[in-house]
Amino acid sequence: MSNVLKVEDLHVYYGSIHAIKGVSFEVNEGEIVTLIGANGAGKSTTLNTVAGLLKSSSGHIEFMGEDITSVHAHKLVGKGMSLCPEGRRIFQELTVKENLEMGAYTRPGTEIADSLEMVYEQFPRLKERYKQIAGTLSGGEQQMLAMGRSLMSKPSLMMLDEPSMGLAPILVEQIFEIISELNKNGTTILLVEQNAQMALSVASRAYVLETGRIVTTGTGEKLLKDDAVRKAYLGG
Repeated sequence: MSNVLKVEDLHVYYGSIHAIKGVSFEVNEGEIVTLIGANGAGKSTTLNTVAGLLKSSSGHIEFMGEDITSVHAHKLVGKGMSLCPEGRRIFQELTVKENLEMGAYTRPGTEIADSLEMVYEQFPRLKERYKQIAGTLSGGEQQMLAMGRSLMSKPSLMMLDEPSMGLAPILVEQIFEIISELNKNGTTILLVEQNAQMALSVASRAYVLETGRIVTTGTGEKLLKDDAVRKAYLGG
């Protein structure tokens, strides 16, 4: 199983605040790896640093065998990394189709139609609403659109930041079913999620963050049964 992402001894500061303190983890091809932890643990900061949106003060990030520690975010998309951000960040005034096309800005124009069909196959609701203004979609539909937009770049690694945030429980289940399906179809996924129960239920492996440090790691199945993890994050 080849290594897609390797993060070693990552340190990130917000001014004088030491937000990430020596985080190391890896994602292998075909896995769903999740980072779980409480609010403020450093999950999104880690993801945004990997994605090139934040700069680390020290540490090493390797993607597909290449050192990307200092590579800018827009160049990482062309290298095969996509980020589906917290809060969806769709283009509210554009149509569904236009939002999806924005996700393919690194791709040759001749490939976009095939990618649209692939996304529509994965998200039939988006095909039904391809002319609709994105800001008028429901929360669940907007999350599907954000995920579909990320897929348009044909990523080797798809990173998802809090995909269940603000969604009703039935929609949360639907989103996680889609995440599992994407993975079965060959997409490698790095998932940041506050809903630890759902995240661990789909994850190949998981890392638990507390105040900027990884304190526990293991398979999703193992951590679901871990007493300390259950008490801290699973309500029992």
